Amino acid sequence: MWTTEYTAETSAPPAEVWAALRALHEGRVTYEGADEYVLHGPFAVGTRLSVTPAGQETFDSQIVDLVEGRTYADETNYGGIVLRFRHTLEPVETGTRVTHRLEIDGDGADEIGPELGPQIAGDFPESMQQLFAAAVGHTYDDAESANA
Repeated sequence: MWTTEYTAETSAPPAEVWAALRALHEGRVTYEGADEYVLHGPFAVGTRLSVTPAGQETFDSQIVDLVEGRTYADETNYGGIVLRFRHTLEPVETGTRVTHRLEIDGDGADEIGPELGPQIAGDFPESMQQLFAAAVGHTYDDAESANA
C-alpha cells in the first residue's frame, strides 16, 4: 500500500467544514479546477457517486466510511488498484484540523503509488483551501441535502 496525506487548519468550526465537505460531494460546491461529483443516492455508506476530474473522464466511486461531522471516505477501483480518499475532521482550539489522505492499494500499488499518487494528491493543498473558503463563506445551498 502507498499513502500520502495533507493536513491544514481553518478557523471555521467543524460543523461548517463538514457542511462544505458534504456539499462538495453532493455536487453543490464547485470551483475552477475542482472535481465534479454526482451522488446517486443518500449521503451514506454504500452510495455510489460519479466523479469527473477537470479535463478527465468520469469514473465511479463509492462511499465506504462516513461518520457524521468527523470522517468521510470514498473508494474507486481500477482493475486491481484501489484508490481510497479520506477526509478526517478534528476540532482544535482555533477551529478545525482537516486531514485529506490518499491510499493506493492492490496489486502493484507499491510500484504505481509513487508515480500516480503525487499526480493525484498534487492539488490537495489548493482543494483544502477551497473547501475552507466554502465553509467560511457558505458558498453552497444550505439545504441539508440536494439529493434527499
